[in-house]
Amino acid sequence: MKIVLVGQALFGKDCLEVLLKQDEQVVGVITIPDDLRGKPNPLKDFAEEKNIPVFQPPGKSPHRLKDPQVMDIAKDLKPDLFVLAFVSDILPYAVIKLATLGGINYHPSLLPKYRGGSAINWALINGENETGITVHYVDEGIDTGDIILQEKVEISREDTVGSLYYDKLYPLGVKLIAQAVEHIRKGTAPRIPQNSDKATYQPMITEEDVKIDWKNGATEIYNVVRGSNPSPGAQTLFRGEKIKIWDAQIIPSSLVSEPGEVGEIIEGRGFTIGTGSETMLIKKVQQSGKAKMAADQFSKQVDLRPGERMVGSREQ
Repeated sequence: MKIVLVGQALFGKDCLEVLLKQDEQVVGVITIPDDLRGKPNPLKDFAEEKNIPVFQPPGKSPHRLKDPQVMDIAKDLKPDLFVLAFVSDILPYAVIKLATLGGINYHPSLLPKYRGGSAINWALINGENETGITVHYVDEGIDTGDIILQEKVEISREDTVGSLYYDKLYPLGVKLIAQAVEHIRKGTAPRIPQNSDKATYQPMITEEDVKIDWKNGATEIYNVVRGSNPSPGAQTLFRGEKIKIWDAQIIPSSLVSEPGEVGEIIEGRGFTIGTGSETMLIKKVQQSGKAKMAADQFSKQVDLRPGERMVGSREQ
């Protein structure tokens, strides 16, 4: 079974490695162009080390996989299966159909819930207690194809997008990609239609989506903070300038502060701020154009005073 792997970053590299370990025949790799700043491409480097042809279509995301070169590559390689491992562009279905067995895709949610490119962010922002990995066939829709394999993971109260992805979804995704390919090769892969009645679709996350509204409850705000870490970062206004909140904690407090109002400056920990319900301890922040810093350090640098206010989204 001739496979073309389409992907990028370490996840793409690890998927290629596990496929080679189970003796799959990978005849080509399609990945992103080289970074102009010299940032390494782990998938490209590993594929070249294994003497697998690497193709890097020109152009910018999200259109590079629509380049005519991709169609020509598929016609030349005559793959049986496309494996999409961390693909931020849309591979045209006309290309997918050139493979005798079509294509499969890795998606970090329990489809049909959370279709779209920011599934992990939205699951956390919405306060979900579980999510998972789905490996599915590719069809003409966005994350709508028949399911091959699916597995759940728990979302802990402390999880951020980064921890949920790297500690739980990443290794599980690599494992399920390999299992799905093996099932397809053996002819034992199921095709489980998605229930469109239960489908949800969330757009790509933007900074507009993660503006903090301090009049909301502390839990809702906390979910926005962790659901936008490490990108794009929950934001608010302070003294007329945007700052991002990267880490926070809901804490008990006898001091009642108005939503958005700074309550206490706690040495070595940060500062508290009022919400629509409980009190939040802000632990890490970032000013525009500056590095992330501990909220305690920020408090000292800007001479933060109790009673000052962070401006919420309803007031911006």
